[in-house]
Amino acid sequence: MELRFCDDFGADGFGWIVDEAMERTSHALAADGKVWLVDAVDWPEGVDRALTLGEPAGVIQLLDRHNRDCATIAARLDVPHLVVPDEVRESPFTLVPVMRRKRWRELALWWPATRTLAVADALGTNRFYTAGKSPIAVHLLLRLTPPRALAAYEPARILVGHGEAVEGPDATSALRDALDDSRRGLPGALVRLPFAGRS
Repeated sequence: MELRFCDDFGADGFGWIVDEAMERTSHALAADGKVWLVDAVDWPEGVDRALTLGEPAGVIQLLDRHNRDCATIAARLDVPHLVVPDEVRESPFTLVPVMRRKRWRELALWWPATRTLAVADALGTNRFYTAGKSPIAVHLLLRLTPPRALAAYEPARILVGHGEAVEGPDATSALRDALDDSRRGLPGALVRLPFAGRS
């Protein structure tokens, strides 16, 4: 399994990505001397680098089925493993409900101070999501019911669980376009449906 660093945003954090079709992405978010890992795949180089940003405070799993290596890392670091939590105590993050179905519980993470929005599965940037036609798109299974709650935010950075981040002055408009074009892009997206279940 080949991995590499991505989404470097200085002292606030970074990501690492698995070089594969679904491009599973993990992130480290640092604030106030603490660091949280989000939807993490266990890569020693990534975890070790995360620990240089602050004291480990928790491993956040934003999607119920994004087990990845979250529990393993949390146990090794002796920190809480927070699975779709209601809150992340003593953190600067707000959690936004995205999906509350029996087989799909997902939250997004909003970090107001840095205008960072982290989304596990509802949005993605790899070719499975976008087919190379847009910076970011809604998951195929949510195209008819896109996560409109995310439209309330104006991110400067969107971190996703599949693909690299969307950053800069166009991030908010890219988010709006993804939500607005969700249904329109469904027919062409259906050809990618057989791969929709991998997290």
